Amino acid sequence: MWQRLQPSLNKPIAGQSLAAFRVVFGLLAVIGGARFLASGWVDQFFGKPTFFFKFLGAHWVSVAPPWAMNLCIWAIIVLGICITLGLFYRLSTVLFFLVFSYVELTDVTNYLNHYYQVSLLAFLLCILPLHRTFSLDVWRKPTLRAEHFPAWMVLLLRFQVGVVYVFAAIAKLNADWLLHAQPLNIWLLARTDTPLIGWMLGSFEMAMAMSWIGFLHDLLIVPALLWRRTRVLAYGVLVVFHVATGLLFNIGMFPWIMIVTATIFFPPDWPKAFWQRIRRRDGKSLDNESDSSQQPTPMPLAQWGAVLASIWCFFHIAFPLRCMAYPGPVLWHEQGMRFAWNVMVREKTGSVTYKVKHAGRTREQLVVPNQYLTPYQEKEMATQPDLILQLAHHIAQDYRDQGYTDVEVRVDAIASLNGRRSAPLIDPTVDLTQIEDGFARAHWILPAPTTDPIRLKPATKL
Repeated sequence: MWQRLQPSLNKPIAGQSLAAFRVVFGLLAVIGGARFLASGWVDQFFGKPTFFFKFLGAHWVSVAPPWAMNLCIWAIIVLGICITLGLFYRLSTVLFFLVFSYVELTDVTNYLNHYYQVSLLAFLLCILPLHRTFSLDVWRKPTLRAEHFPAWMVLLLRFQVGVVYVFAAIAKLNADWLLHAQPLNIWLLARTDTPLIGWMLGSFEMAMAMSWIGFLHDLLIVPALLWRRTRVLAYGVLVVFHVATGLLFNIGMFPWIMIVTATIFFPPDWPKAFWQRIRRRDGKSLDNESDSSQQPTPMPLAQWGAVLASIWCFFHIAFPLRCMAYPGPVLWHEQGMRFAWNVMVREKTGSVTYKVKHAGRTREQLVVPNQYLTPYQEKEMATQPDLILQLAHHIAQDYRDQGYTDVEVRVDAIASLNGRRSAPLIDPTVDLTQIEDGFARAHWILPAPTTDPIRLKPATKL
């Protein structure tokens, strides 16, 4: 099999699309970092909180002082500029991956799907020599220059971009999305004041139509981008789709990240062809204009490299599917929810009150989360059982530090999923100090309500 695949994987292709990918990735890093600073999020996310939620397996990650976190964001901007220019590329990509991933891991409540995607792409850029064309590194050291790259590099990036859409479609394969148009029915009703189109957004029919459009877009966009005959049309649909969702919903940089990274599905020489069309010239592929035999193709994929690439791809297919190992809807119990590309598929609200009992007090003492959390943290925590568990352990430790013994912490937690009536989320009889988070099924999380979500209608004007 390796003998059959090797010629296709190592086939020399034009490196222009890879250079363009590097440039737009770096520019997005610069814009994202500048946006973070301009919005004052360093103080909001790292200065004001006194407690930070840990990712499972990353409890060792601690938050640096605000000045250091501010420096990290500045480092992301500077490193993004270096990646864009292809300057000190190897060092820049490695440092960017480490700094960005560190900032992402400091608090679970700050997790976003596109942050995870940026970390994964940054890791791949650490490996791929995308600085060997159209870069300042080539200007500094001309011997680095390469016009052609092996096809496996483009294929690997296409996989990493495409996997987001595939699993986003899988996440929408549920009755709430396809039959009840939730949560879009809720979200669109909140946007009826949108100029020009607001009058349409309040109808259930519009929510249902957009739910199916979103599902079909995520399901079909990757094969449509891979097929030459539909590629341009598919990319136009992708741009319109992401621009529309970006304008209607507050989802940050995600639409723009997907728009620019999807260019990797175009032919390897598309930047040159695009430039030639602008200049009204007859475009030709680089493969036809230069002899790839004049220079070696950088980093051909050896057999051991194919094994590593296969492991990478297999992991990023299997890991998002782990939620299927747990009974019940993942949108409720949230085991396996993160890192699985469940993009915009739930509207969940909750309320949590902790009940503390210790040896010096026979009656339970009520503790509200805002004693330990910022409003943003409390909102995120109230719907995620593992975060509720983490705060319970923190509250227990706080009481122990004050000299109390035999501390028990229980919780009254209710949640509403996609507009349903609120229901208990956590078993109120369980002492959470005796529970440790992990990959095993969480029996202390109560079953999801089986009722259908309500259908909302716009308020009648008096």
